[in-house]
Order: sequence, then C-alpha cells, then structure tokens
Amino acid sequence: MSAHTVVLDRDDMRRTLVRIAHEIVEKNPPAPDAPGFAIVGIQRRGAVLAQRLQTLTSELSVPDVPLGLVDISFYRDDLAIRLGGLISPVVHATELEFALDGRTVVIVDDVLYTGRTVRAAIDELFDFGRPARVQLAVLVDRGHRELPIRPDYVGKNIPTAREQRVNVRVDEIDGYEEVAIVPAEKQGRRAA
Repeated sequence: MSAHTVVLDRDDMRRTLVRIAHEIVEKNPPAPDAPGFAIVGIQRRGAVLAQRLQTLTSELSVPDVPLGLVDISFYRDDLAIRLGGLISPVVHATELEFALDGRTVVIVDDVLYTGRTVRAAIDELFDFGRPARVQLAVLVDRGHRELPIRPDYVGKNIPTAREQRVNVRVDEIDGYEEVAIVPAEKQGRRAA
C-alpha cells in the first residue's frame, strides 16, 4: 500500500452520507406520541458529518430533526494515557438543546476504531437524559474494537493494520474532502 491511499473521495463521501440518511429514516419511522429521533455528532469531524446527516434526514422525514453536538474529551477513560499527562485536551462545545428522554439518538462519528470514543459519548448523553434508544452511525469502521460496540449504520468497512491510521478530511475543517489510509508516522492528527 502506498503512503497515502484514498479510499473515499468527495463524491463517495456524499453518496455514502445520502445512503446512511435513508437508512436512518427507514429504521426510525415516525410514531404517534413519540418524540422521534435526533442526530448527535461527536466533536469535531463527527459533528460535521452529523450536521450533514441532519440536513439529509430532515429532507427525507419530518423537517427539523434535532441536532446536537458532544465533546467527549473529559469522558474518555484513557485521557491520561492518550495525552501522556503532559498536555490538556482541546475542548469543544457540547450542545444538546432538546430533551433526550424517550427519544432515539443517533450518535455520529467519523471513524470507529476501539469503541472508546463512542462509549464516552454514550456516558455523556446519559448525563443529559435517558434516551429510549441509542444508535451509532459511522463513516468508516476500521475494526480493532476493544469494547463490544457495533455500529447500526456504516459508510464503509476498511480493514486496517494497527500501524495504519484512517484520516477523514472535511471541507469545514480541512478545506478538502477525502478518507485516506496512511501509516501512523504520516498521520496529521490523533489516531483514528
């Protein structure tokens, strides 16, 4: 494999998110006297993907699907290990402006790896309320789970070696769109 292998380009990412949006709407039909589903993105790139999925699902179902954002920095069980105790995490906003109780919440992240980020997001959600169900949508599932977490919606399964990284790039943060596999030493951000 070359040093930088693109597995999804801009058009692939768009098509993948449209497919995931359709799957979410099909799996969560409106029910009388039920609050419906909400989309909650994990900061940073998961939040961008969640915003896109919220727009797409709102077009397919009842408009105004609620959108929330969570920052799981202080919910990680491996924070000290990841940072080596030397630096503080960059913290972004958590925004949950709707009631979680009784609602289906679809957590969105860019890459599913060990499952620890998703576990932290679930812990944070339950600090804000008690959803009826929690579902998971990821753009990429790269394997190597350390916790028993399985996504409900997957854009692409990409088998990887632990020495590799999966980098998701989005216009809103990076100025371009792609999903690429790179060797660990070439990655520009935390391991995904």
